[in-house]
Amino acid sequence: MKYLIKAVLVIGALTLSACTNADRFDNADAVDLNAQNGANGVNQTALDPSQNPSSPQFFSQTIGDRVLFEVDTSTLTAAGRATLDGQAGWLTTNSDYLAVIEGHADEQGTREYNLALGARRANAVREYLISKGLPSSRIRTVSYGKERPIAVCSEEACYAQNRRAVTIISIAQSS
Repeated sequence: MKYLIKAVLVIGALTLSACTNADRFDNADAVDLNAQNGANGVNQTALDPSQNPSSPQFFSQTIGDRVLFEVDTSTLTAAGRATLDGQAGWLTTNSDYLAVIEGHADEQGTREYNLALGARRANAVREYLISKGLPSSRIRTVSYGKERPIAVCSEEACYAQNRRAVTIISIAQSS
């Protein structure tokens, strides 16, 4: 029993002494993880892939991975073409990636109609990217129609978000 009490007192004293150093987090050699562009010798692109111009995160967050469409159309808007110009440039520079274009529609209309509309939207994006010099062998299309909405409600704001084509990129598999 004497040893148990001594052991508890020693552990308690060690625990308490570990909490008494108010300056324990002020370390001059510490690395600032919020520093920009390699300050303190930290490679920021290694910590944040969205800052690496050849990463999929950079593609989706900076270039943009989706284009939106008007109601009942597969015609690209000016904003859509601008996004696709960026995608084409990124895909040209990063030739080790493949692209799958997902075509989507809002919930209005029949399942069959929306699958066809999603396919037309995906193909419009594919053809635009090919016109910018990308090889057709690097681009596939798939249509989900109204089956995969990102916004679920019966309002125009939701419909507008669901009328889209999304470019999903993946690394090419070696044969």
